[in-house]
Amino acid sequence: MTDSLTLFRERYRAHSPEPGKPVVVGGPTFEFELGAGVTPICGIDEAGRGPLAGPVIAAAVILNPDDFPQGLNDSKKLSERRREELYEALLEVAEIGVGMADVEEIDTVNILQASLLAMGRACEALPTKARFALIDGIHAPDVACPTECIKGGDGKSLSIAAASIVAKVARDRYMRALAMDYPEYGWEQNKGYGSAQHLSALRKFGPTPHHRVSFAPVRAVSGN
Repeated sequence: MTDSLTLFRERYRAHSPEPGKPVVVGGPTFEFELGAGVTPICGIDEAGRGPLAGPVIAAAVILNPDDFPQGLNDSKKLSERRREELYEALLEVAEIGVGMADVEEIDTVNILQASLLAMGRACEALPTKARFALIDGIHAPDVACPTECIKGGDGKSLSIAAASIVAKVARDRYMRALAMDYPEYGWEQNKGYGSAQHLSALRKFGPTPHHRVSFAPVRAVSGN
């Protein structure tokens, strides 16, 4: 009887005749997934560590090597339109968990720890429990399976690349929704990052409940 890991290897190599050949030239592959030695394997990444406003959102993704969107890559290397297309495609064929840490948590435990909380929640939200998790970066969240941290993993592992896209699109959509209530800050464009427009509005109107007062530019105008 063929085990799931052998099937994973066979299916991956059916899509990639040369071992290690990336789906995007110079981009991520399934080699880290194969190296884990078990299935199912999820990739985990987050979006929103740097902004002055809004939550940090993480995603965990388990890909099907028989059926996954072509063109997966580090979300930062993709246009917004292409990220949206890949996000919708992933919803159809991948197993996805999304987790969030809100502004209060960010200001209480710091952005790194909040990011790890969001990653752990994303892994927990997967419909199928992963037996191994590939993590973008150098810090691992507290999850119920072994992990491997990969610096620059969103450009090396297809599963992490998929997670980076899901996390980025989910957070962008969240910030666009918030922008409808706070149009002065331009969040539909800057997504909470410290753009000139955002900083100008922050000085003029002050912080909202969605601003991170632990971040220096917000703290400077908050009176704390």
